[in-house]
Amino acid sequence: MKTAQKDIDKEATKDTRLKLIETASALIWSESYNAVSVDEICKKTGVKKGSFYHFFPSKAHLAMAAMDHTMEEMMRSYDEIFSATRPPLERIKLMVQHVIKVQTEISEELGHVCGCPHATLGSELAADVEIGAQIAAISERKTAYYKSALRDLIAEDQISADTNVDVKANEIFAFIIGQLVMARINNDLDFIKNYLEKGLLDLIGIKNT
Repeated sequence: MKTAQKDIDKEATKDTRLKLIETASALIWSESYNAVSVDEICKKTGVKKGSFYHFFPSKAHLAMAAMDHTMEEMMRSYDEIFSATRPPLERIKLMVQHVIKVQTEISEELGHVCGCPHATLGSELAADVEIGAQIAAISERKTAYYKSALRDLIAEDQISADTNVDVKANEIFAFIIGQLVMARINNDLDFIKNYLEKGLLDLIGIKNT
C-alpha cells in the first residue's frame, strides 16, 4: 500500500512539474520572459508559490526547463522530417512546412504570431551564461540536421561540391530565426508562407528546384 501511494505521489509530482513547464513555455512564447511573473505562472497552473520553488529555484531555471521541453518536442518532429530515408531536398521542404504549420497553429490558438521561442527568450537573457550555453546547444542540435541534409545534397550534385557545410548550416539557422522574428514583429505569417521555402533554397544554392 505504501509503495502504491509513493508511486501516486511521484506521478503527481511529475505532473505538477510538467504543468509548470508547459504553462511557462506557452506564456513566455506568447508574451516574453520579462512580462511573465512567477505569480502568473502559478495562477495559471493552480500551483502554490511555495510549490513552485520546490521544483525550480528561480524563474530562469523554469525557463531553461521550458526550453529543453520545447526542444525535445521539436527534435521528435525533426527526427522524422530529416530521416535519411527521405531525399535531402524533401527534408528541407518538409521542415519549412513544419515551421509554417507550427507557427499557424500557435498563432490561431493565441491570437498573434509568436515566432521562435528560443530566439524570444535568448534575446532577453543572452547575458545569462547558463541560458546562453543552452541556446548555443540548441543551435548545434538543429544545425546537425541541416549539415546532414547539405552533405547529401552535395552527394546528389544538387548543390556545389565546394559548399562549406558548417557555414551554410549556420546561415540556414540564422535565416529561419530572422524570418520568424520578422513574422512576430509584423504579426504576419504571410511572408514565411510565401517566401521561406524559396529563400532557403536560394540560400542553400539548389541547382534545380
